[in-house]
Amino acid sequence: MDPSLLTSATFWQDSTPSSAGDFPGKIPALPELQDHILFETSGSSGVPKWIALSKAALLASAAAVNRHLQVVRASCWGLALPLRHVGGFGVAARAYEAGCRLREFPQRWNAPAFAAWLAENEVTHTSLVPTQVHDLEAAGLRAPASLRAVVVGGGHLDIETGGAARALGWPVLASYGMTEAASQIATQDLASLHQPYQPAPIALLPIWRAETSPDQTLRIAGPALFSGMLIRENENWSFQARTSAWHETNDRVWLENKHLTPIGRADLRVKVLGELVDLEMIERELYDISAGKLAPGVFVVVAIPDARAEHRLVPVFDAAANSDVIREVLSTYAKQAPGIRRLGPAVMIGDFPRSPLGKPCRAQIAAGIKARHP
Repeated sequence: MDPSLLTSATFWQDSTPSSAGDFPGKIPALPELQDHILFETSGSSGVPKWIALSKAALLASAAAVNRHLQVVRASCWGLALPLRHVGGFGVAARAYEAGCRLREFPQRWNAPAFAAWLAENEVTHTSLVPTQVHDLEAAGLRAPASLRAVVVGGGHLDIETGGAARALGWPVLASYGMTEAASQIATQDLASLHQPYQPAPIALLPIWRAETSPDQTLRIAGPALFSGMLIRENENWSFQARTSAWHETNDRVWLENKHLTPIGRADLRVKVLGELVDLEMIERELYDISAGKLAPGVFVVVAIPDARAEHRLVPVFDAAANSDVIREVLSTYAKQAPGIRRLGPAVMIGDFPRSPLGKPCRAQIAAGIKARHP
């Protein structure tokens, strides 16, 4: 899809359904899909789903983000994420909603070229994933004077990388969102740029109502929620509508004073010797121990079924990661980890599976490790 189409009123006023990515075949002629955009996503199981977001929902999200980040007609949104992902599509929607310029980074990701492109186009706002921020910081690149906000989504930006990026002038703001919410649910505000970078808490956007269950699982309600899900059964497609005003997520968070702190996914907790262990929290500990030396997206911790302990925990790394850093991090972790959270020997993968946004394909990695260690 051409980003310039998304800045045209013609696109937003057309009721014909379309997909942000490569839909397999022809989009079914279902009345529920009128005025909707389809986004492919996959949960922790790795099973693809097509989420239907109305154009009204996408624009409601765009308006909320624009107000939150003080985007005006003189601003410029810079697009460096794929349009097939709601994070990239949302950037284009915000430019249209604000009536401001949209510029698309015209090449494959390259940190020095991106920094120069931002300055040349006087980009004021952009969205990046943690890997991209890491690359900018690792290269020692300074942010251009025009840049007012960098929304960081698609994963956790650790305190060391975020702090180092801020020191180079990059106005990084942690965010939390999902496809089902048309991108952002919570985003740090511009005032937080005057303080040292912290990955949380993150301010809820005013369009969202949020609450948590007793185990801290998040529920959200608001005008930017998805309408439903397109599911394929054999050769036929069916539309599964959202039936409640509230959407139950799989994410666990702390919620206080309209601010949110992610604490891990409910479906990434496994039993080890009868006790729940959070795989994502272990990953964040390893990142923290590395003090930014491990780049985002270079490893995951997976759980392998075990007859005695229920699960064994295995750290899996991209073979391109620094082996000395890996040994140092795992050694430090082993000295402080309780028995139920001990890790097995590291496994290195030469062709580390990642999504288009650089996030590890957890389900695919776990399946490969289980096949190796039945």
